[in-house]
Amino acid sequence: MINRKAIGYITANYTSKEHSALLESRPLASVPFMGRYRLIDFPLSNMMNAGIRTVGVVLPGNYRSLVDHLGSGREWELDRKKGGLFLLQGSAYGTAKKGIRFLLRDINTNKMLFQRASEPYVVMSATNIVFNMDLSDVIDAHERSGSGVTMIYKKADRQLDDVTKLEIDDNGRVTNLGSGCAYGENEFLDCFIINRELLLQICEEYETLDYLDLFDAIRSDFGRIDVCTYEFKGLAVGMFSEETYYRRSMEMLNPDVMHQLFTHSRPIMTKAHDTPPAKYSSGSNATNSFISAGCRIDGTVRGSTLSRDVVVESGAYVANSIIMQGCVIKRGARVENAIVDKNNVIEAGTVVSGTPDNVLVIPKVPLSN
Repeated sequence: MINRKAIGYITANYTSKEHSALLESRPLASVPFMGRYRLIDFPLSNMMNAGIRTVGVVLPGNYRSLVDHLGSGREWELDRKKGGLFLLQGSAYGTAKKGIRFLLRDINTNKMLFQRASEPYVVMSATNIVFNMDLSDVIDAHERSGSGVTMIYKKADRQLDDVTKLEIDDNGRVTNLGSGCAYGENEFLDCFIINRELLLQICEEYETLDYLDLFDAIRSDFGRIDVCTYEFKGLAVGMFSEETYYRRSMEMLNPDVMHQLFTHSRPIMTKAHDTPPAKYSSGSNATNSFISAGCRIDGTVRGSTLSRDVVVESGAYVANSIIMQGCVIKRGARVENAIVDKNNVIEAGTVVSGTPDNVLVIPKVPLSN
C-alpha cells in the first residue's frame, strides 16, 4: 500500500569523524554490512515497508559505488513513473565538515523535491544507525501529535560517544540536544519526521546558516517549532568508526541479536545479484559465520562474515574477521581479527592478524583497467 502522507529524504553526504581506510573510495552509506547488505539498505527498506514511494537520496562526491548499488531503485519499489527514487546533488561542504548528518545546505539545494510533493510530511534519515521499524506508526503518531517535528530515539544500551543525546521534558518534547549518551539516556537515531511546509519555511528562514546541521540551526526555536519524540524499543546498531563497525558486525553473528533486526513482516531489501550459492568442498569447516552467495570454502571459517565471491583455499584459516567481495585467502594463509576490503589476495602462508581491541584493516584494492 502506498503511503500518501510522507515522502522520504536520505542523507548520504557526510563522513565519519574518524579517518578510515574503508571510506577512502566509498561513502558511509555504501559500506557493506553482514556480507550482502549496504548501510543505506536499512533506511530505504524502512521507507519501503511504510509505503513511501518517493525518496530523495543526497549523494556525496564519491558517489559511484552508491549509484551502482541503488540503480533505478527497483529492489525498493522505487522504479516508478510517479514518484520514485531521486538522486540529489550534495555540496562539497557535506563531506568536508565531519559529523553533520542533516546539512541545511543540502536540504536547501534540493528543496524542489519538497516543493513539488503533495504529501504533508517528510521522513528524513541518515544511514549509519541501522534499525528496522514500522515508520507508518511513527507517521501516524506525528500526525496525531500536531507537532512540527517528531524525533525518533531509544534508550541507550551502552556508552555512546558519537550519537546525539535528546533532553526530553515530561510531555515528550525536546528541550535540548547534547553530544554522546550514557547508558539509559535518550539516543537520537538520526531519523525524524517533519511537516513539509515547516521544512520549506526553515529553508527560507535559516538560509544564511546553511553551513549548519538542521538541528543546530533550529535549537533555539524548539519551543516555537514544537519538537516531540517517539521512542523506539527495538535494536539499533550505530557504526561511527572502524572499531564500532567491527564490533557491531561481530554482534550480529548472535542469532538472538540478528533476529531483532530481520523480521518477516518488514524485510530488508538490497540489490539483487545473479550469483550461485556458496560452495563448500569436502574437508571444509565453516561455523558461526555469514557466508554470502558465490563464495568457495575449501578451508576453515569461524565467527566471520564473508561477502560475495570470496575464496578460502584449502588449509587457509579465517576467524573473527570481515572479508569483503572478491577476496582470495590463499592456501595456508591465516586471517584473524581483521577487516579485509574488496579484491585483496592474502598470499599463501601469510599471517594477517589484529586483536579484538585493535582490529587490522586492509584497504580495498582497486581493479585495474
